[in-house]
Amino acid sequence: MDLSYPIGKFEWPKAVAPEERARLIGEIAAAPARLRDAVEGLDEGQLDTPYREGGWTVRQVVHHVADSHMNSFIRFRLALTEDEPLITAYDQDQWAGLEDSRKAPVETSLRLLESLHSRWVAMLGPLGESDFARTFRHPELGVLRLDTNLALYAWHGRHHAAHITGLRDRMGWKQTGTTRRPSAASNSV
Repeated sequence: MDLSYPIGKFEWPKAVAPEERARLIGEIAAAPARLRDAVEGLDEGQLDTPYREGGWTVRQVVHHVADSHMNSFIRFRLALTEDEPLITAYDQDQWAGLEDSRKAPVETSLRLLESLHSRWVAMLGPLGESDFARTFRHPELGVLRLDTNLALYAWHGRHHAAHITGLRDRMGWKQTGTTRRPSAASNSV
């Protein structure tokens, strides 16, 4: 198994069918609870363990998901309100190396993700075909459609949760059971 891509690499669709979009919005809604479940019961030492050799710690992964998903939410809003806006890229490794990413409690980003995803799902729900066809320009990836970005971030949440659950499995860190707290995001779809 490739520890960098435990669920496989993202496959870029040209467009996403309407019925597939509903499933992907459900994935966005479920991502905060999936990540919370992945870290449930881990102690500080376990949170500070890299998910693979040379990789980020579990703590950094959680904070990265929050950073990345905040950026994606803003990119959606820009694309919905501007004509093919040029978005700003960021160096995710530099962000993961910042003090808060290395030391802050994961609960901070878990709560942030619950609120962010609730808002994101509320924004995505009423969008139509022409909305999902809107685009933004990424300085490294080129022009991206919103439905493609939706697919990317549905994958992204599963991808990083799998980094953590894969580490747990390899280390024998058993989960004590799921503690899915009801969140607005998980009740929105």
